[in-house]
Amino acid sequence: MGYTPSSAVSSKAFASVAVGRPVRGEFTYLVPASLAGRLLVGQRVLVPFGRGKALAFYLGPAPEPEAGLKLKAIERPLETEPSLPEDLIALLRFAAEHYRYPLGETIRCALPPGLSSPEEEREPVPDVVQFAVAQEGADPNLLLRAPAQHAALSYLLAVGGRAPLEELDRAIPGAKEAMRRLSQRGLARLESEAVRPGVAEGFAQVRPERLTVEQETCVAKLEEALERGGFQPFLLHGVTGSGKTEVYLRAVEMALERGLGSLVLVPEIALTPQLVGRFRSRFGAAVAVLHSALKDRERLRQWRALRSGEVRIAVGVRSAVFAPVRELGVVVVDEEHDGSFKQEEKLRYHARDLAVVRAKQASALAVLGSATPSLETLENARRGRYQLLELRSRVDDRPMPSIELVDLRLTRPREAQRPAEEPPILSLPLLDAMGEVLSRGQQVILFLNRRGHSTFLLCEVCGASVRCADCDVCLTHHLSGRKVMCHYCGRHSPEPEGCPECGGPLLRLGVGTERVEAEVAFRFPMARVARLDKDAATSAERVTELLASFARRELDVLVGTQMVAKGHDFPGVTLVCVVLADTSLALPDFRASERTFQLLTQVGGRAGRGKDPGRVLVQTYNPQSEPVVRVLSHDFSGFSARELERRRALAYPPFTRMAAIRVEGAHPAQTADVARWLGQRTAARLPPSSRGVRLLGPAPAPLSRIKGKSRWQLLLKGPTHLALSGPLAEVEACLAKVPPSVRVVIDVDPGAML
Repeated sequence: MGYTPSSAVSSKAFASVAVGRPVRGEFTYLVPASLAGRLLVGQRVLVPFGRGKALAFYLGPAPEPEAGLKLKAIERPLETEPSLPEDLIALLRFAAEHYRYPLGETIRCALPPGLSSPEEEREPVPDVVQFAVAQEGADPNLLLRAPAQHAALSYLLAVGGRAPLEELDRAIPGAKEAMRRLSQRGLARLESEAVRPGVAEGFAQVRPERLTVEQETCVAKLEEALERGGFQPFLLHGVTGSGKTEVYLRAVEMALERGLGSLVLVPEIALTPQLVGRFRSRFGAAVAVLHSALKDRERLRQWRALRSGEVRIAVGVRSAVFAPVRELGVVVVDEEHDGSFKQEEKLRYHARDLAVVRAKQASALAVLGSATPSLETLENARRGRYQLLELRSRVDDRPMPSIELVDLRLTRPREAQRPAEEPPILSLPLLDAMGEVLSRGQQVILFLNRRGHSTFLLCEVCGASVRCADCDVCLTHHLSGRKVMCHYCGRHSPEPEGCPECGGPLLRLGVGTERVEAEVAFRFPMARVARLDKDAATSAERVTELLASFARRELDVLVGTQMVAKGHDFPGVTLVCVVLADTSLALPDFRASERTFQLLTQVGGRAGRGKDPGRVLVQTYNPQSEPVVRVLSHDFSGFSARELERRRALAYPPFTRMAAIRVEGAHPAQTADVARWLGQRTAARLPPSSRGVRLLGPAPAPLSRIKGKSRWQLLLKGPTHLALSGPLAEVEACLAKVPPSVRVVIDVDPGAML
């Protein structure tokens, strides 16, 4: 390549491009004369890359490259208007830098199906959708002898009187036939039409006439903030049942009146149908719902409706933080403490934190709501970074549920003609309370955060446990299907007849939800019992069906994992029983106490949300543990103060920033060598200016083997994220020298330490 005179170079245009591949950095391409001045930031383009072609994203003009470089040209744009507006490109740049992930892949992860592959944009074909519509004044109580019709009509009324037929059929199996019969009765009708997002449909918005005094105060402060304009973050700390959702709705309403858009994030859409229903009943088709359970075409339609401005409100799970809401005015994160907001694959972002960054970039309000705020958010409020809004009382002056302790060291569950190998797990006080509630026709929730029947099988003779061949964990016994399963890799096999080591008899030890369900059915044969966990609810539709059945009081007892604790409002529930409060306390994670307190508070908050007072019973072998003691008196303030003291003393978040470097590979010795080499390189290059930065490890991870891969871990701790940037850059520089058989992952602000 010869020298190119600068005058020749300057006559050409150059583009900075992020390639949608796991490669770091931005790339410079030539802009063909036919595209000069026509490219827009955020536009998807097709570029030659390596030996083929790749999806890429135009980021803007690039500076003139060094003389002598031979550049390839952008082949063609894949769309006329950019899928991603400039404000989202700015957010994604921040995310890629903060979470140490390739920019092109970061942008690609933010796109819905249909835009994340190198295909040309096609003119969208109008979707013709059948809608199920309830007639005004239709009363589901007239259909008590027709349960399917009753369920379908109840669902329609709950979401504002109108819903796509496919959605209704997914939520209520058999709804299509039920709708045919409802149409014959004149209680509902079917309508077919081309979907036009942004046109509000349905019945009049359900809006309470009066707010509580505390709600009025919170709404007034949010309205003042909207009037002032600019970025203002709030923590809405409200006890369970205090009406946080209505505050969110009013904030979104006020933004809409000012021509501003809103973004509402929830932990898991499938577990919060009531929240989505309330937004739809208030705002109709002005709400786009984004989550992975939607069909690809529907997600793309919702995305385009937001991008065009036809729809101004987005409700979704963590990935919805990248929704292209225009003129953003309000960002809400409901249950902001929930671990589901942390992505554990690829781009390992925390949606709550990115939501705050997005609100700041858009000069919008950020409202983080929870009954049990994360300690990071709480500390931000204490330092004055976030303004604190409080709802200390439940709506309609309903009392908080009473919480009672059952000390399993003193009150052991009693035998009741059960097989000897399956000792009882429900104590007498708990059984008495359940019998009392069920006799009054009220409902019960039993919570245990362990799936399966028995958490492990142990040999009576040699003491060996039945373990996964690919992971460093015991296999969980599932009575249904008579199998044992690893909950980390999914490996399963038939239940062994004897010990794999010596052939001795096996004991079923530990307790799972399947076993709790069986015992409840045995003790209360007349009760209608169901289980809600990942084994019983294998799809979003099944989750919705179970929750809808429980809400309609077609079930008496719901046994479940943390899926039963998230945001549900069941007025018929007056008793919540925590079968074992100790399951998460012993985990090797500095957040174990915080998560135990949050789970116990959240699940207990499901009780007493109707006209009848609620009661919570907590079975535990550790009655003196801090989370259990504080939960008994609803003492979040006392718990958080003690836990923050402990975190400060041990230099854990929120008083420090952390990044985990995880090393995994199929060959244990090689994996260990790579981890030690990374540790030495990183430690040797900690500059003197990084005072306060510490490197812990390398050491085997708490779960040292998963899916046949050996796992090691290094942990960087520093006073600020900026202090960690140098050591993390060193780790990134080393990645090119790591053998292909070993995988190194950088996890900034890790959510779990396992």
